[in-house]
Amino acid sequence: MIITEHLNKHFGAKVAVENLDLDIPAGTFFCFLGPNGAGKTTTITMLTGLLHPSSGRAVLGGFDIQKQAVEAKRLLGYVPDHPFLYDKLTGNEFMRFVAGLYRMKPADFDSRCAPLLEMFEIASVADQLIEDYSHGMRQKLSFASCFLHDPKIVIVDEPWVGLDPKNIRFVKDFLRRKCREEGLTVFMSTHTLSIAEEVADQIGIINNGRLLQLGSVSEIKALSRRPGSLEDIFLEITRDSAEDEVSAP
Repeated sequence: MIITEHLNKHFGAKVAVENLDLDIPAGTFFCFLGPNGAGKTTTITMLTGLLHPSSGRAVLGGFDIQKQAVEAKRLLGYVPDHPFLYDKLTGNEFMRFVAGLYRMKPADFDSRCAPLLEMFEIASVADQLIEDYSHGMRQKLSFASCFLHDPKIVIVDEPWVGLDPKNIRFVKDFLRRKCREEGLTVFMSTHTLSIAEEVADQIGIINNGRLLQLGSVSEIKALSRRPGSLEDIFLEITRDSAEDEVSAP
């Protein structure tokens, strides 16, 4: 469902993403892990079509995100870490705006909007201006609008920012259930390794723009010199890669 082929992004002499190859099947909950500046957000902005790769390509649901952008984006939902919302719109008006972007039929919008607002517990503030929303409320509105057009692929960048423990649990369970029961494909970048260990079908670890490891949680943990949590393994792998980078001629 998500394929990258020799995906590269350079900013001058800086290599942000180097020769990234991924093949993520439909229904997979994929977690992308890496330190700050590792290349996670750059990868996500290329997958969503917001940034052109220097070379290589990204394919979503069989559509090249650069060459067939409209078809690919019909399948895609995106929740950034700091969502941009229009402060002078109400929550309901923003949902209607998003429906217009996807050319949803009025009947489809009416049947999906209210249940999503209820599900994400923002129906009571849906007629208030977004400028009065807390960061957590903004994040929940971003999630509700993401699922308005029933996407087949959802890309989320550090989704837990601003959410309280109750809502973290709800979003985590909601995404996992959509993967298992409806075949949704989730590509999630996160620093919350305990959640990644709990929900991920597949994990990719990136550092300095290079994919270091790819596999299930058990496969990644089996790489360790000693038993430990995913956090322990992550720190070990990224530390070793940083040391290799320093010692390289």
